[in-house]
Amino acid sequence: MNKIQKVYKRPVQWHKIRLLVLDCDGVLTDGRIIYAGDQLELKHFDAHDGMGFIILRHTDVEVAVITGRSSEALTKRCSDLKIRHLYQGVAHKLHKLEELLSELGLCWEAVAYMGDDWNDIPVMRKAAISAAPADAMEEIRELADFVTTASGGRGAVREFINYILTKQGRYEKAVEAYLQEIS
Repeated sequence: MNKIQKVYKRPVQWHKIRLLVLDCDGVLTDGRIIYAGDQLELKHFDAHDGMGFIILRHTDVEVAVITGRSSEALTKRCSDLKIRHLYQGVAHKLHKLEELLSELGLCWEAVAYMGDDWNDIPVMRKAAISAAPADAMEEIRELADFVTTASGGRGAVREFINYILTKQGRYEKAVEAYLQEIS
């Protein structure tokens, strides 16, 4: 597991974290958007992040992606990883997440959030724990409860997942459950 730069700003009740919420561009990807013609948009995703989602499925922590842009590539990636809660083209992430929390019967102390830019600030301020990739905007890194050593789209999400599970004391058990599944 990669080392994480810890810059805690508030205490976290790790056992209550039940929802990992992520931005896409700059978090799940490196933030670059490649256009191939008028209709095709390409994004780079990290395989290590993908394995993190697979490990996370062996726990009771759900995943949601809330992003301001819309992309068929993201729809495909979330489908491949069995991420059920995908919200694209969202201008007000805070409102969308409040709706999801109500639907799931969760409160803010159950939320871990990773973002990288200005539109992530309202959610970062309310989440139980907030994180930012190493290459997020400086102001966002300063606001985050901790900053990963990896950049967005380069394993930052995996670091966050591993860290949450380690703090919950469930990392090894989740990995072992996955290994048993594939053996």
